[in-house]
Amino acid sequence: MIGVAVLGSTGSVGVNTLDVVARHRDRFKVIALTAHRDVDGLLKQCLEHQPALAVMVDEKAAAQLKTRLQESGLKTEVRSGAKALSDAAALPEAPYVMAAIVGAAGLEATLAAVNAGKRVLLANKEALVMAGQLFMDAVRKHHAELMPIDSEHNAVFQCMPGGYRAGAWPGGVRRIVLTASGGPFRGWPAERLAQVTPAEACAHPTWNMGRKISVDSATMMNKGLEVIEACWLFGTGPEHVEVVVHPQSVIHSMVEYDDGSVLAQLSNPDMRTPIAHGLGWPERLEAGVEPLDILARETLDFEPPDLDAFPCLKLAMQAAEAGDGAPVVLNAANEVAVAAFLTGHLSFTGIAELVKIALDEVPRLHCGTLEEVLNLDRRAREVCERRLTALAASA
Repeated sequence: MIGVAVLGSTGSVGVNTLDVVARHRDRFKVIALTAHRDVDGLLKQCLEHQPALAVMVDEKAAAQLKTRLQESGLKTEVRSGAKALSDAAALPEAPYVMAAIVGAAGLEATLAAVNAGKRVLLANKEALVMAGQLFMDAVRKHHAELMPIDSEHNAVFQCMPGGYRAGAWPGGVRRIVLTASGGPFRGWPAERLAQVTPAEACAHPTWNMGRKISVDSATMMNKGLEVIEACWLFGTGPEHVEVVVHPQSVIHSMVEYDDGSVLAQLSNPDMRTPIAHGLGWPERLEAGVEPLDILARETLDFEPPDLDAFPCLKLAMQAAEAGDGAPVVLNAANEVAVAAFLTGHLSFTGIAELVKIALDEVPRLHCGTLEEVLNLDRRAREVCERRLTALAASA
């Protein structure tokens, strides 16, 4: 039995991970589950999977969970706080860790799993966006096994040469093509984008995701973050990574070789496919995903992204090229901007505007340590919060 810890278990990736694990109870055992403050969600998962440890970042939520678990008779230990999160990621009983916490909040725990030499199923792209060099150095130093779980990066991994391990650019590969659905606003005029509501931005046409990631997909910032992530995962620069809009979301990404071959990974848009791949690799596991009916697909369309309508993608690509601390600032500003949009304090088009302000105003310092990364992240957030306060005062 292989022990599994799921960081961010009540989110969409975490829920799908537990679905796959439950299909293979003879092979996997849930050791630890973590969430931020979703007591009901984590309680339900604990009752079903009976982990040894449950962690809630929010202390009050943890106290509620502990009481309710005691009432149920389940002996799962409950802990709270950021340190407990990292401890759960490093548990020796769980050699496999699903890193599915959204945003910068997942960085330290994901690094803890890497430092413990685990197989890390990486769904937290911000860990590489913020601390790519530190992260990949730690993977190599501690002999961790990195399995990309974002559907696009997992597709690229599957299309790489046999025996490929993340972190190096393999011989014979010419470029990576990351596909993007284009989100719910593909083809919309700029004046209409300014009026987009949070409900519209969270209604993705092909994927069922959390609110933050759904907004990132709608602005195409998600694809920009994936460009940066791909550079670290596959040991290359942004000049070897191309983004192509593919609205059907059937081809999840492609790898082009020097001999002219292009390998693509196709499947129905279901996160259980890359999750099962990461858990079972190099074997293939049944994931509960419907087979892809090629004959039912009349067309597969491709088009270049509209960088004028979706400037977040352009800003992310520029940050990838600039390197150093630019991706840290980009990610921090985007998290603040998306949160402000979701609470009605910023327009949809204001997300890119706030990110650009941060990139222009915050020095993009080189970050050689985790402390420097977190300090730059904090500084960028402070700049954005001040700008939002000024914007509210002038309204």
